[in-house]
Amino acid sequence: MVATDNFQKTSELAQFNLAAYLKEQKQLCDTALDQSIPVVYPEKIYEAMRYSLLAGGKRIRPILCLATSEMIGGTIEMAMPTACAVEMMHTMSLIHDDLPAMDNDDYRRGKLTNHKVYGEDIAILAGDGLLALSFEFVATQTPENVPPHRTLQVIARLGKALGAAGLVGGQVVDLECEGKTDTSLETLNFIHNHKTAALLEACVLCGGIIAGASPEDVKKLTRYSQNIGLAFQIIDDILDITSTQEQLGKTAGKDLTAQKVTYPSLWGIEESRVKAKQLVDEACAELASFGEKAVPLQAIAHFIINRNH
Repeated sequence: MVATDNFQKTSELAQFNLAAYLKEQKQLCDTALDQSIPVVYPEKIYEAMRYSLLAGGKRIRPILCLATSEMIGGTIEMAMPTACAVEMMHTMSLIHDDLPAMDNDDYRRGKLTNHKVYGEDIAILAGDGLLALSFEFVATQTPENVPPHRTLQVIARLGKALGAAGLVGGQVVDLECEGKTDTSLETLNFIHNHKTAALLEACVLCGGIIAGASPEDVKKLTRYSQNIGLAFQIIDDILDITSTQEQLGKTAGKDLTAQKVTYPSLWGIEESRVKAKQLVDEACAELASFGEKAVPLQAIAHFIINRNH
């Protein structure tokens, strides 16, 4: 029976056109993001915010939010403000991460980084503006048919994912570990469970919460998202070694230059790929009870470990 179920699941994933799904969802997200920030006075700050927010990218985070909402029984319309918010937050983190005080990078998504175009002062403010707007957007744009307590839960979870208990905390430990070749696996996991996985987890959980996920659903979504978050980082570490700047859209080999301990430096590239696949298999198993509705999220999980940029 288990073998039959696995075969059916494999067949469903094989028949699912992920490329078409991602393209369609990305277009929806891009349109909503474009409309989210009109250019008014003072024009420079809005232009800087739009420059990075609309610079491209796969929109995996907002798509995860939308896909989860639909799997739980919600709609794209009710989840779109939250989906836009997580992309604003992610973009803020990229703008600040690229600053000279942090990673000091010149390129992001194949374009000059925000501070290279607008200067460090405006880049900092553009990130601040996006972060503030993200919370405002959830609070004011979430449709009225979503119960207010769900919207409040989303705002709280997003705040935690971004703060010292999430991305900011992970970034601090990451900075502290630069040049330390004795960084342990436990510390590396802490960094990436907070710096990378926390926001991915929030994307999934908030999409579920908006749609009315039960406590048991939230547990499954938490395990799914934490696993794909760590797998995402493992693949990022591998790509930093194996890809060119043109493929990545950003500077390649940064981890080696900064003397950072990474998953490939601890396990090797092949073992890292095996670990990432194991995490994705475990993530997909968490969603088995949702049946066909889970296929988009399961397909995205496999896409994460098979991407080359």
